[in-house]
Amino acid sequence: MTGLTDLDKRWLTEAVRLREEHTGPLDDQEANRRARQQGGDLAQRIETRALWLAERDGLRQALEHYRRGARLALLALLVLAVVSGSGLAFAALGDGQRPVNVFWALGSLLGLNLLLLLGWAGGFFLAGDQGASLGRLWLWLSEKLARDAKAAHLAPALLVLLQRQRLTRWLLGALVHGLWLLALCSALVLMLMLLSTRRYGFVWETTLLQPDTFVSLTQALGAVPSLLGFATPDVAMIRASGDSLPALDPSRQAWAGWLLGVLVVYGILPRLVLAALCQWRWRQGRARLAPDLKLPGYSSLREALMPSSERLGINDAAPEQLPQIRLDQDDVRHEGALIVGLELDDQRPWPPALPASVTDAGVLDSRESRRRLLEQMSHFPPARLAVACDPQRSPDRGSLALLAELARSAAATRIWLLLPPPGQQLDAERLDDWHQALDRLGLAYADTPPLHWLEHGHD
Repeated sequence: MTGLTDLDKRWLTEAVRLREEHTGPLDDQEANRRARQQGGDLAQRIETRALWLAERDGLRQALEHYRRGARLALLALLVLAVVSGSGLAFAALGDGQRPVNVFWALGSLLGLNLLLLLGWAGGFFLAGDQGASLGRLWLWLSEKLARDAKAAHLAPALLVLLQRQRLTRWLLGALVHGLWLLALCSALVLMLMLLSTRRYGFVWETTLLQPDTFVSLTQALGAVPSLLGFATPDVAMIRASGDSLPALDPSRQAWAGWLLGVLVVYGILPRLVLAALCQWRWRQGRARLAPDLKLPGYSSLREALMPSSERLGINDAAPEQLPQIRLDQDDVRHEGALIVGLELDDQRPWPPALPASVTDAGVLDSRESRRRLLEQMSHFPPARLAVACDPQRSPDRGSLALLAELARSAAATRIWLLLPPPGQQLDAERLDDWHQALDRLGLAYADTPPLHWLEHGHD
């Protein structure tokens, strides 16, 4: 299973658990066998099982669709952040036809940011992982843009997985602070462009407050930015701006530097620090993600994946469709030819006369014989496999599932539909059921023994 990060694997494992919790146990006989064959502790086997089921049932592809939707949703939010930041800059400075009220401009630039930052902090400490509405919007958009019905359990699975390590707050926090950081940086860039290409005058006005209040407030807000090299108007410039519109260029430049410095120090830097903190905590916690083996959906798998005595059989409810056969032969070497009979009675003599190069695997008439053959084929997959079936029996779900599982372990598979014993006739309707079922499985079939094909690899 290539192309998946550790987070993706944990995510798919949790999604499979939620799916089984809501829709019932999946047909997992082959998945369990592969997990047992791969080995490892219980957590590793649960993950191996879940990844195989996710690949078989299309959940892996749904994850790709979900991630594509998440990227589109993030792109939309990034564009919104840039446009919003530009709007903040225009709202603060205007078109240059009227003087800029410095404290109104400051409120336009930082007011909403400060309120939402306080709201995020309150939600972080009081509501825990339920905060960050902007982050929730991103998750909602991601699910909508995925447009895949199989992705229904992915978003809940991600939230459950992250909440187990209390990582939701850090992931969504990194997103929210990152978007606000982009918006404020956009505002800063646009303000630099406007201040460089237009002439602005700066004033402050009041009816109730004393002028000294504005002088003190301006100096207090400019103290930290001045340490970083931003210009700050002196007392005379501040008082002059309250009396009339100053025409001196040093006063304009001082107010412009003060406004930019306040934006950087009290807007951009806090968001930058918080975004970096959330990203650091997210990366730290992501390495600790693991399935909670105490959950019923995982603990019930212990006997199937790490059994004291292994069992093989089909005990689940019928699936909506027949299993699909997909061969993963890139790293598997197939050798030899094998023939096996499926639930043949005593009227069918076995084995037929076979070439020396063809191995007889006997008749599969019990769970133990099936288990032994599947285990053998998992270690020594044949290049050619022929399965003899009695078309007088109905093609039940268990037989078809076994045929699909056998075919997945061989490079090529053919079904031999045996002719009836002398004096008996085949039921045409039942034979047609076999033909339709094998066509759906994509398996070649014939009523003659494929011995030449087994020996030479061609007809």
